[in-house]
Amino acid sequence: MPAARIVITGLVQGVFFRAQAKEKADELALTGWVRNNNEGSVEIVAQGPQDKLKELEAWCHTGPAKAKVTNVTVTEEPEKELPAFEIWY
Repeated sequence: MPAARIVITGLVQGVFFRAQAKEKADELALTGWVRNNNEGSVEIVAQGPQDKLKELEAWCHTGPAKAKVTNVTVTEEPEKELPAFEIWY
């Protein structure tokens, strides 16, 4: 199953980005994780069908209502054993 790393920058912390990314990933039946990074970005690693990964990527360009996304970087990841989609703290 394909996997991708998505890094989102801008005003993306403190606006429920992680919680809503998990909701979106669950809706799309993706596995993986989401976390805040120290420099202010949000990072997602997700695995699932390519069309569902693209849908998550498209959602990341806007994110939650209070987010102000300035950049989304997507890189391919090797396949992983990811049992569920989790929020990492």
